[in-house]
Amino acid sequence: MDSSYVECSNVYHAAKLKRPLMLVVGEMDDNVDPASTYQLVNALIKAGKDFELVALPGTSHTMGERYGEHKRFDFFVRHLLHRDPPKWDEIE
Repeated sequence: MDSSYVECSNVYHAAKLKRPLMLVVGEMDDNVDPASTYQLVNALIKAGKDFELVALPGTSHTMGERYGEHKRFDFFVRHLLHRDPPKWDEIE
């Protein structure tokens, strides 16, 4: 592994994470191999970092459509507004 890879590697820099992080991975992603996401997850766990992982079965490279939108909304409400997001069954 050369230095240019290390300089850009999320896995290598995982221990430096200082802010909340949510990762979204499609099980059948053909753009970013899910194994890459799981390598980052492993590095975050080893570094004792708190993060959220949203795994989407049967999907390719995606932000999770409606489900993913809802998860991102909840994440930002919690971490930017410091409030509890509304319960899913209370939203139309």
